[in-house]
Amino acid sequence: MKNFEDFEIQFAGLKEGKHHFEYHVDNAFFALFEYEEFNSADVDVEVLLEKKPNLLEFHFSVRGNVNVYCDVSNEPFDQPIDGNMNLVVKFGDEFREEENNLIIIPQSAHQVEIQQYVYEAIVLSVPLKKVHPGVMDGTLESEILDKLEELSPGNPKENKNETDPRWDKLKDLLNEK
Repeated sequence: MKNFEDFEIQFAGLKEGKHHFEYHVDNAFFALFEYEEFNSADVDVEVLLEKKPNLLEFHFSVRGNVNVYCDVSNEPFDQPIDGNMNLVVKFGDEFREEENNLIIIPQSAHQVEIQQYVYEAIVLSVPLKKVHPGVMDGTLESEILDKLEELSPGNPKENKNETDPRWDKLKDLLNEK
């Protein structure tokens, strides 16, 4: 994929009603956006366009996997994604974005470029906190996880009777009252 020409939907020749488009998105797509958060991507995108006399309604559905780094262990893993996004396109005098899911394009326009909305639908489908499944079920072996366990405050290896002498002095101040 060298450019975004595949993501230009020519609506001028389409009849009113529903029209279906399918895309497969991989790393090359994200390279065009200079987005480097994914190690790899394998995402199928379905776009349903409903053409009406005075507007266009787009429904984006994304499903697939993106390879990302775990926020806890920094280990790479395939994060499944599944998301939807809607977009309404109305006609006006000039191009402008009114709201998150509403844009206005010139009356003379005959195509809509949807690459930005495909990009947003995929990126927004990734959870904010990405946790390796092995961290959740305890099967992942990692030096980082071992060190986190060792340094955790509730670690049973520590003697809970020992306290920092500085805190003991502060406790004495409270007990004097």
